[in-house]
Amino acid sequence: MNQHSRLAAAAPYRPITFAPAGAKRTIDPDGTIRLICTAELGPYDPSLARLFRAAVDARPGRVFLAERAAEAWRKLTYEQARPKVDALAAALLSRGLSPLRPVMILSANAIDHALLMLAAYTAGIPVAPISVAYSLQSNDFAKLKHIAALLEPGLIYVADTAPFAKALAAIGHNAEIAASRDGAGLGATLFEDLVRTPAGPAVEKAVAASGADTIAKFLFTSGSTGVPKGVINTHGMLTANQQQAVQIWPFMAEQPLALVDWLPWNHTFGGNHNFNMVLRHAGSLVIDGGRPLPAMVGETVRNLTEHPPTIYFNVPAGYAALLPHLERDETFACAFFSDLRLIFYAGAALPQDLWERLEAVSVRVTGKRVPMSSSWGTTETAPLATAAHFLLDRAGNVGLPVPGVEMKLVPSGNKLEIRVRGPNITPGYWKRPDLTAAAFDEEGFYSPGDAVRFCDENDCQQGVMFDGRLAEDFKLTTGTWVHVGALRIGALAASSPVLQDAIVAGADREYVSLLCWLNPAGCQKLIGADLTKDSSPAALPELARHSVIREHVRRSLAGWNAAHPGSSERIARVLLLSDTPSIDANEITDKGYINQRLALERRAADVARLYAPVPDPDVIVVS
Repeated sequence: MNQHSRLAAAAPYRPITFAPAGAKRTIDPDGTIRLICTAELGPYDPSLARLFRAAVDARPGRVFLAERAAEAWRKLTYEQARPKVDALAAALLSRGLSPLRPVMILSANAIDHALLMLAAYTAGIPVAPISVAYSLQSNDFAKLKHIAALLEPGLIYVADTAPFAKALAAIGHNAEIAASRDGAGLGATLFEDLVRTPAGPAVEKAVAASGADTIAKFLFTSGSTGVPKGVINTHGMLTANQQQAVQIWPFMAEQPLALVDWLPWNHTFGGNHNFNMVLRHAGSLVIDGGRPLPAMVGETVRNLTEHPPTIYFNVPAGYAALLPHLERDETFACAFFSDLRLIFYAGAALPQDLWERLEAVSVRVTGKRVPMSSSWGTTETAPLATAAHFLLDRAGNVGLPVPGVEMKLVPSGNKLEIRVRGPNITPGYWKRPDLTAAAFDEEGFYSPGDAVRFCDENDCQQGVMFDGRLAEDFKLTTGTWVHVGALRIGALAASSPVLQDAIVAGADREYVSLLCWLNPAGCQKLIGADLTKDSSPAALPELARHSVIREHVRRSLAGWNAAHPGSSERIARVLLLSDTPSIDANEITDKGYINQRLALERRAADVARLYAPVPDPDVIVVS
């Protein structure tokens, strides 16, 4: 911990109201540990349609959605959104759509996308938002074709047919195409015509009929196999999850909720956790067109400066991209922290270095630490299953089960596999009873293959820490287990600020090595380059060869090795990659999680370079 971090750690927290955290622990004869929240889950309406209507009634004049349109903003209040949603719902009902003929959305987050999604909720018709990468970054459209064949959609929406023309042709489906703009001249049904559909009694009947078991959406997750699986998301599991969030975070009711969010709606973090939280609290959502990428993070900085959030949600890669801007741009830093009550990360483990740097900026501009927190969950859990609703002083703690969730920790080697059961858990995978059966144990607990460990073995109330994915860990030739998650986080923190992410290699080898992606902004900070908000970072190949960056990585990891001399943690060689992770090859998800196994398979040639008897000049040999 450096001097700035020590000063930050001594600063008081910005006040926040959390619900008391508590869990009851029991241990079975076979060593299985069971945890359940001591607070019961309160009542909730199991309908997203009625959740939206309640928000309209509660705050009709509040801005619901906003998105940048050139240099202006398009904004929609709740009372402006309601008639559009009802008209769109009527249009969907008139087409006879159903779970067997759902709505498929190929485009990114946008107001029209949100309205169509809400219309599907209102009509009781499932919606399936699909990763934009499957349409715009794929060469063979294999995943998109697989998903379309599984869903057999009755309506496919794109914002503009022009960029999606090839993807639509590849699907080869006879579904109706709807678009906000028909740039390719495909004869698509225009969104503005759908919005003019008269809303009649059928809409009210559909709203009244929606309940806990009504399918709200299909979300697709590739998992470790690379084959997209359609996770069934019901109205009940999603509304239960929002009630769980309400109970652990009472501070959300103390001021109007304001989010600025880029996280894609085809993922549960952005599309369920964040979007539905806005609905539950009749809050405001600024749809951020930026991304945690060198060429796009400037847009996020601009949006956060103009619209300070009250809670900020992001993945670790997003915070890594924002931190260089927060550290050097005082105007941005002051705006970002001005109304902020909570910094939240999920999707992957946060390196402690990023935690300390965020705290240091917070204290510099406010004199206080903005509380930071995390949770654990998956697409199948809606996603909130555990949460750290208490003050934390370091990264890693994912808290305790939220109200209504039962947690079962099953010994697996020297780890504890986490399994969960509750009203927020999916009923299974669409048209795949085999996958559904494999995902649940004999007691009906969902088993994702993740591991956790207690922060304090003697006090379960201190919460649990994510302990990696069981399938990612491997053994060296010595028989020593390498715990990939913890090693990856440690290496990234030790090499701060130059590494964005890393792949840990070494299965059935004598030593551990890393393939590393660079953080361009962090690299340029290190070498003293003049990086402004509007400039483009240097080319990754140049940074990967830069002597100062290479020496920084070598020296930093040598220091790591000195403190971690065991073979399971010692890093022998490193190769800096001159590209970015591939979404199309499933190396990385839209929200920034690295698929270690598939990335290692794709980069087998680079792994071979790490283990060559005589390494080539690009391989960094760490002492």
